[in-house]
Amino acid sequence: MPDKKQICIVDDHPVFRKGLAQLINEEQDLEVAGEAGTVEAAIRMISESRPDLAVVDLTLKDQSGLELIDYLTRHFTGLPVLVVSMHDESLYAERVLRAGAMGYITKQEMADNVVTAIRQVLKGKRYVSADMVDLLLGKLSMAAPEQGQNPLSALSDREFDVFRMTGQGLKRREMAERLHLSVKTIGTYRESIKKKMGLKSAAQLMKHAVAFTQKKP
Repeated sequence: MPDKKQICIVDDHPVFRKGLAQLINEEQDLEVAGEAGTVEAAIRMISESRPDLAVVDLTLKDQSGLELIDYLTRHFTGLPVLVVSMHDESLYAERVLRAGAMGYITKQEMADNVVTAIRQVLKGKRYVSADMVDLLLGKLSMAAPEQGQNPLSALSDREFDVFRMTGQGLKRREMAERLHLSVKTIGTYRESIKKKMGLKSAAQLMKHAVAFTQKKP
């Protein structure tokens, strides 16, 4: 029998990791090589085990999954990443693909489709849901954003990072250090976010950012 493909799981919920590991280990040609709940632990685990694929959540205890994806694509060239997350696919899937991930699947559809997604990514192909394919194709065909479109989708990746970190309660200096930017640049991004979202003040920005961060699926 050929060697099993080695999979690493990065998620901050032990119960979820256990369930996903069980699904993967039931397959004859797949095997979980390790699990981690933080970015720091994930980097150490991946460095040691050198897996064939990493399954990553976007919400981790120390940093965001987007930051981990960026790190992995720069330091572990050729390692495919599949994101499995509770977050709205329409807001995150395109962003994680731009960051270097090969696929995105929501936790709601994980039980039915995660093995299919893993196999597709291992073959070097991208994986998103059929609904997300339609959305991405729709964006290509639109000359201008549709009325009623979620204003968050208009934010650039960096603006979205700043918006998300604002909701997490990070100060401008903390954001600047994490994103390797100046405090002034963070302020510029915040002003751009307010303009794109039609917000009048920093207080309104904070309110919307906190509400987004605390939103549950």
